[in-house]
Amino acid sequence: MLFRLGLFAALVAAVGVAAQQPPTFRSGTQIVSLFVTVTDAQRRLTPDLVQDDFEVRDNDKPQPIVLFENKALPISVVVMLDTSGSMTGSLSLLRDAAEQFIIRLFPDDRAKVGAFNDKIEVSGRFSGDRDDLIAEMRELDFGNGTRLFDALGVSLDELKGIEGRRVILVFTDGEDTASRTGSGSIIERARTEDVMVYAIGLQSAFFNGARTVRSRPDGGLRKIAEETGGGYFELTKTADLAPTFTRVAQELHSQYVIGFAPAQLDGRVHKLSVRLRQPGLTARARRTYQAAPDMFSISER
Repeated sequence: MLFRLGLFAALVAAVGVAAQQPPTFRSGTQIVSLFVTVTDAQRRLTPDLVQDDFEVRDNDKPQPIVLFENKALPISVVVMLDTSGSMTGSLSLLRDAAEQFIIRLFPDDRAKVGAFNDKIEVSGRFSGDRDDLIAEMRELDFGNGTRLFDALGVSLDELKGIEGRRVILVFTDGEDTASRTGSGSIIERARTEDVMVYAIGLQSAFFNGARTVRSRPDGGLRKIAEETGGGYFELTKTADLAPTFTRVAQELHSQYVIGFAPAQLDGRVHKLSVRLRQPGLTARARRTYQAAPDMFSISER
């Protein structure tokens, strides 16, 4: 995400003044922001780090950190669930699991729920009413086919024009079978539009009317999640669904916000990396951004 100076000021006001003295920005300063998940060797979230624990690299060059915050910021999230034929026997478990995510939304969070099979449906509006969201999720229909990447494209469409953090949480148990959209175009759009994708995949076995079929989540999902800084979870048991949806909610509300001012806006895709100075810790954040000056406007102040 590329912040204008005015948006940076609003961000600081919204989450409180950082402990360190903020730098002085000239008019038109842009900030590339990263939302960073940090875990220890046991995959436990690590919430109490300070700015000096982090190093950010843009195309392998260290960058001065000009924005640091570890308070949760509101999210707008589209929860998109695979309700294709292979999930028929597990739909109630899936809905119960997704409910665990919805009930953990913070008061300022907003969400839509959707489903995909041979068609794609999405609830009518972004809402913070968890009861309404759960009721809408219970009404989602099922069908045949798996339009996974088309569903991600629709989710990106739903997030257009939404301010602040934007997230897609997608679940599937199979490969894409019917999309016109490919995983590469989803990655490109998510990079350009600054959307984080979390993906939960389930290995499953189901009877297709003739024989038992074993399915695995589409291999493109992991790459999409990793490129955008979200988590990827591949499960083998339906019993792990609810804990995993809960884990995603915990991660989204435990991420650090780190920002730097890009040295050049050359219109190219830049590689990003976040490193930690404390041993035994792992940082996860988006891996690229597009340094294009025409992707945002600059207001003089």
